[in-house]
Amino acid sequence: MISLEQAVVARLESHGERFEILVDPDAAARIRQGEDVNIEDVVAALFVFENASKTDKASEESLKKVFETTDFAEIAERIIKKGEIHLTSDQRKQMTEAKRAQVITFISRNAINPQTKLPHPPKRIEMAMEEARVSIDPFRHLDEQVKDVIKALRPILPIKFAEMRFAVKIPADYAPKAYGEISSSTTLEREEWQKDGSWICVCKIPAGIQEEFYNMINRLTKGDGEVRILSED
Repeated sequence: MISLEQAVVARLESHGERFEILVDPDAAARIRQGEDVNIEDVVAALFVFENASKTDKASEESLKKVFETTDFAEIAERIIKKGEIHLTSDQRKQMTEAKRAQVITFISRNAINPQTKLPHPPKRIEMAMEEARVSIDPFRHLDEQVKDVIKALRPILPIKFAEMRFAVKIPADYAPKAYGEISSSTTLEREEWQKDGSWICVCKIPAGIQEEFYNMINRLTKGDGEVRILSED
């Protein structure tokens, strides 16, 4: 459990009743985004309150009426997912900025300008989000927010999500070491070890990280690797 000093109130009002629990806002956000988090790692107390500031506990009668159970973990999860998380202004600002950075990074790595076939730099995406007056909810799942942001950006930026397929050949001297990093950084479609010890593969990456991909191949092979673009989806 977290300390009371770190906790904020999560509140749900239903059927004329109010229910409050004390939660870690970051952990509560992870629950809202679908992560499996132990509820005892999220809360500061294993009680459901009618008014947390006065430490007035909710009655069993009211819990059964609204939640049809008195199980704390089940009730707490529902309050976190369906209720309101009351953050301080500093907490909301920090969490919103962190989520905004995640959105920008995701878009810059996975989307390109279809006219140039190149990724948009993060700063350009950030400026377009400001122009489009995009609002970020620190509690919404990243995937959901990215969809809304892309929709808002399309009138301002030519942008689309794309993947690129490459054929790669790694010389024998570098193949054993390069294999692990390339296979963990890409989606391998085919691979084959050659008689001379070299390794070849067909792999897919998000189109936005193609420069990063080239740099990785050059680093792993000291510039001796071969890369050929097969297609863009």
